[in-house]
Order: sequence, then C-alpha cells, then structure tokens
Amino acid sequence: MLKKFALIVAGGSGNRMQASVPKQFLEIEGKPVLMYTFEAFLSFDPTIEFILVLPENQVEHWKELCHKHFFTINYKLAFGGENRFQSVKNGLAQINDDGIVFIHDGVRPLVAKETIEHCFSEAKKSGNALPVVPPSESVRYSDDSGNKAVDRSRYFLVQTPQTFDVQIIKEAYQKAQHENFTDDASVLENAGHRIHLVDGNRENIKITWPQDLIIAKSFLFPQ
Repeated sequence: MLKKFALIVAGGSGNRMQASVPKQFLEIEGKPVLMYTFEAFLSFDPTIEFILVLPENQVEHWKELCHKHFFTINYKLAFGGENRFQSVKNGLAQINDDGIVFIHDGVRPLVAKETIEHCFSEAKKSGNALPVVPPSESVRYSDDSGNKAVDRSRYFLVQTPQTFDVQIIKEAYQKAQHENFTDDASVLENAGHRIHLVDGNRENIKITWPQDLIIAKSFLFPQ
C-alpha cells in the first residue's frame, strides 16, 4: 500500500496579523488554526503520517496548546530553517519510506478533501501535482518600462498541498544550487521536471491578514 505523508510547514509569525501570537496558533472558535489543518488531512486518510515543521522557539508553546486542547494526533517534528526551502528540506529528512508527500502550509486549514484527492491521484500518476485556481481579477504585468494588461486565462494562483513522489522531491531538494525558491514546485521544476496542475479550491486561503480569520471562521462554522 502506497504510504502518504503530510508535511505541514508552520513557521509564520504574527506580524501581518498584527498579533503577538504566531498565526498558526491563532484560534478560531477556541481552537488553533494549525489543528484544523491537521484535521483536513485526516478527513482524507486517517492513516496519513504527519511531519510538522516548527521554529524551535515555538515548540514548547505548541506542546502547551496540544495539552490544553487534548490534541493527540501523532506526528514527527522537524525544526524550521532560515527560510522555507531549508524548513521543507528538514521536514523531508524525517521521511524514510517511499510514497506520496503533501507539502502544505500550516495556515491553510480550508483545503478541501477533493483538492487533496486530486493532488494524490495526479502525483501517483505523474510524480507531482500542483493545486491552482484561476484569478478572478484582471491582471497587469509591470516592469521598468511601465505596465500592461495580460490575458488572465493564462495565469493561475498557486496553493498547497504541493504533492510529490517522496524520492523525486527529495532528490530535487538535494540538487538545488540555491535556496531562493518560493514554493516546492519551483524546486522540482529547477531539477528539470514538468509540473502537473490540478484544480484547487478557492476557499483554500492562506491565513495572512486579520480579515482572513473572519473568512476562515465563516467556512469552518457556516451559519
């Protein structure tokens, strides 16, 4: 049976949220955002294995929250690095088996089960899957010479979980000559692989701004 791993990257701060608490620990209806994210993957497969990447200085706070909320889901812990690239690489080092790994932002608790299923099916077939949604606004391109309208049908907004065959993505991270990547698909693309797109879900927002908590609550607890 093909093993499944969810590598949850939770290294954010509360700066843009205007909060003293890291955004993954902010609560919605009394429960931290990060716990909802774990639960989204459990709804897809209760046997999935978790790797959680946290800054070392946030680990004790997280353990206190787990005790407070009776959160007993098993996971392996990896410490975050100086950037996202190093954090993911540290997390991948905790996986010692073949399988499929979902690399997901800890502050995306609204990922749909269908999105995870799309990613898994494509990654199993093609080696990778990148969930995307089309932009709903008009798009303009800007450079030193000015700016111009572009055809938005040719552009996509990238989400997570970015999903990969374990060995393929580990090899890509080992081959990378620099760490200036903004996502994992870019690391794989840099290693010469074609990226395969699948449908994401529009409510799968990355909680970044104060209003995002309001949006997330409305989806998690619809009236």
